[in-house]
Amino acid sequence: MFLLLRTILLWSVVVFCVSCKQKNNKDSSVSSETTKVEFIENPSEENSALPRLFGSENGLFFSWVETKDTTDFLKYSVLKDASWESVETVTSGTDWFTNWADFPVIAENNGSILTNILQRSANGTYTYDIKLNLFSSETQRWNKNFILHKDGTKSEHGFVSMQPYGEESFFITWLDGRNTTGGHEGHDQHSSAGAMTLRSAVVHTDGSIANETELDSKVCDCCNTAAAITSKGPIVAYRDRSDEEIRDVSILRWENNKWTAPQTLGNDAWKIAGCPVNGPAISAIDASVAVAWFTGANELPKVYAAFSEDNGATFKNPIRMDSSEAVGRVDIALITATEAVVCWLETDGAQTYIMASKISDDGEKGEAIEIANIESGRSSGFPQMELYNDKLYFAWTEFSKEKQPFIKMSYLAIEQL
Repeated sequence: MFLLLRTILLWSVVVFCVSCKQKNNKDSSVSSETTKVEFIENPSEENSALPRLFGSENGLFFSWVETKDTTDFLKYSVLKDASWESVETVTSGTDWFTNWADFPVIAENNGSILTNILQRSANGTYTYDIKLNLFSSETQRWNKNFILHKDGTKSEHGFVSMQPYGEESFFITWLDGRNTTGGHEGHDQHSSAGAMTLRSAVVHTDGSIANETELDSKVCDCCNTAAAITSKGPIVAYRDRSDEEIRDVSILRWENNKWTAPQTLGNDAWKIAGCPVNGPAISAIDASVAVAWFTGANELPKVYAAFSEDNGATFKNPIRMDSSEAVGRVDIALITATEAVVCWLETDGAQTYIMASKISDDGEKGEAIEIANIESGRSSGFPQMELYNDKLYFAWTEFSKEKQPFIKMSYLAIEQL
């Protein structure tokens, strides 16, 4: 468990209106004072956390969860150019599974919006369902709180990823614990029950759900999933799990009207007897794909990125991104077909930092930019980074003097990388 505790360092995303500066304990690749991270206001209020970002031609979509007394509210707003639209409450409840690592996500497709909540289905710690909320651009109405999966088991369903797919649908993937029923008292404690699975489906803008499929019958229990759409179709990145407890990152691709077999990235051979709560990130532009991931193999925590130019069929050699002891919690965004920006957390032993760096598919790295100095607790959440209008936007959770959570945001112009 020592390795598990070591790798489950926490993270979040924070950013000030400050000049990013070179820290004495970081190497010479860290950015100089000429780089600016600009703070921006956002429409969330106090007692808000779990920010998610999604950028499209229709704006930067920002969702979060606000808690008042015992009620959770899923809210969102849209940044268009430099102005936020009015805040909308999608849904609320007193029986949600509200968790630092498993949280609602949001996506938009031609004016239709898809998001989700996690609603408890029984009294168990990890018994909850994925409920979808879909706004139709055609009807201009919400279809609220309909269930994604049809198994009916009182088990864990979460760690959702979603992407616009085609003109009028969304591709969605998630972790599904239907086979763990009867043995899933805690993560990875399956007894005679089955393992956590990875599943996917297509959600149409009329609310219908098609093509629900099991992608992998045994995966890591609580690492986030990631999905993108290539010129050939969906591609999914996730933390796999072998019978020998090797938990490296794998990808699956939709090609020739079927799913490929899992393909391991990096071959880190990270053997760990519990979930590190540290999944991958993926981005695609047509046939170009970039993946970022964390590994704690050999008790040497690292963050890697790798590129593909053939829809994920093959990948170039992994490139190490961190310069210190990595914490992980990665994000990635392709900015051209051959360049990406990776966001990750690392620590120098005394402080934890959100870092970002541009990387090209030939291995050339830009300056490692310090986005923020953050708290290292679980409640800070996962860093969020999203590309919109030639700027990379960041969102994170901070805390008031009274320990109340609130969300802050900033951006970094691509030209500053």
